[in-house]
Amino acid sequence: MHRQTEIKYEMKLLSSLVKVFQDETPVYRPECQVLSALWGETVSFQVAYTGDFFMRERLAVQVVSPIAEHVRVRTVEQVPVGRATNRIVDDNYLKTTSGLYPDLLRDLKDGKAIVCSNQWRSLWVDVEVTEEIEAGEYEIEVQLVKEGKVVCSVVQKLTVYAVTLPKQTIMHTEWMHADCLADYYQVEVFSEEHWQILENYFHEYVKRGCNMMLTPLFTSPLDTAIGLERTTTQLIEVEVKDGEYYFGFDKMKRWVDLCKKCGIEYFEMSHLFSQWGAKYAPKVVAMVDGREEKIFGWHTPAVGEYTRFLESFLPQLIAKLREWEIADVTYFHISDEPREEDLESYKAAKESLGNMLDGFHTFDALSSYEFYRHGLIDKPIPGNNEIEEFLEHGLTDMWIYYCTGQFYEVSNRFMSMPSARNRIYGLQLYKYDIIGILHWGYNFYNSQFSIEHINPYEVTDADNAFPAGDPFLVYPGADGFPEESIRMMVHYEALTDLRALELLESLTSKEHVMEVIEGELAEPLTFKKYPKSDMYLITLRNRINREIAKYTSKK
Repeated sequence: MHRQTEIKYEMKLLSSLVKVFQDETPVYRPECQVLSALWGETVSFQVAYTGDFFMRERLAVQVVSPIAEHVRVRTVEQVPVGRATNRIVDDNYLKTTSGLYPDLLRDLKDGKAIVCSNQWRSLWVDVEVTEEIEAGEYEIEVQLVKEGKVVCSVVQKLTVYAVTLPKQTIMHTEWMHADCLADYYQVEVFSEEHWQILENYFHEYVKRGCNMMLTPLFTSPLDTAIGLERTTTQLIEVEVKDGEYYFGFDKMKRWVDLCKKCGIEYFEMSHLFSQWGAKYAPKVVAMVDGREEKIFGWHTPAVGEYTRFLESFLPQLIAKLREWEIADVTYFHISDEPREEDLESYKAAKESLGNMLDGFHTFDALSSYEFYRHGLIDKPIPGNNEIEEFLEHGLTDMWIYYCTGQFYEVSNRFMSMPSARNRIYGLQLYKYDIIGILHWGYNFYNSQFSIEHINPYEVTDADNAFPAGDPFLVYPGADGFPEESIRMMVHYEALTDLRALELLESLTSKEHVMEVIEGELAEPLTFKKYPKSDMYLITLRNRINREIAKYTSKK
């Protein structure tokens, strides 16, 4: 039998921007552990821990602090990564190989964490800073406890300023795939069980700064192989009688009401035409002579009978949007990610709509300025690697997105990237006055082209199609509630940085805030050139908070 006289435990205080790999000893950086916050935000830090005993142990985690009731502790779980990167990489990746990566955040089971022998793991600690916490400095001690005895602990200090972070102004959509929830949890689409799961996800979605919801009028024509189809997720009821189309809006009304209940402020209608060029109609099912039939899909061109269908449908939809008082906050998609060679088919699809969408914004993720130049899109959404062309043409009030194609030089949130590359987004959005951000995968739990369903706890790269972390931000918890990721929390931090920058600007000026951001940089911040260090972001946010406190105290 193995005998060991003394077991050594070790803990290290880390910022939220570190990723702790099991086989790498993390470095304590005191310059990154100064933490401050404003009222109305959640701030995070990490505690890495290890032990050198023979077997694994489950030790109790205790938080000792005057504000302990505002503290939540989760474990950072390692997940399998098959595809870590795309073929080309730059010098700002943590790793480029397959393996286990830290990402999933999971609430403690029975208040305990697993300590693995000679492996580093970490705890993720959130502090929800509400106005109940008075201004001042607080200590938060995180302890590992064995048989009633504290075997090791660390102390994080937090400075709270008596200023409320303003409401988020930027529009933010992460595409919610309702079909993936029904498929994963094996519930009937729009059954009561499905609606409850949707509500659970909507609440979490809003909590982390998402305020616009993709609304599946018909099954969203996204990431679906030509000729195949995704699980039908259609809010609009359609009936065909004597060659005429009739519509029911009850499910959509329930969707809209649920969104409002959960705090959604903006609505985006699912794409009216197929992805990658708008050549086909989306899948539409209808009751025809008492039987359900697929009346539109890959087998029907975008322009033709489907045009007559839209001429009947869109005016009724718009009347409902006005009745529900959301017309002013509703945006329409034409087709996702058209390429320049798709210009004519996109143009034909858009022109087939005539003036039916007059008064509404149309917006799409695209890479070519030509679509805007031809007047085919009201709000183009270029990738952050292609937005310069749009800015150079003088466009303002810009939207922006990134996905698997934005992997070189620009910010993104792959698991293989450092978290600072995720968080820097907030500063870039601020500098360029971006009004909206989009990402395609809040919870895409399919393989690429939706050929099959996947288990995201086992497959994090859409079956080796995209760098791990691109297809989803949250995991499908066993109880019907989402489990968050490091990437979700760091992206939320980017949005709170943005809100703090906007607050300081309201107290001073845009020029003053940009001087704070760029004053110590050798070159101006852009989407492709930006500081890479954790310390820069953490120090900058602390300075922003101090300045906000200073200027508000003068008023």
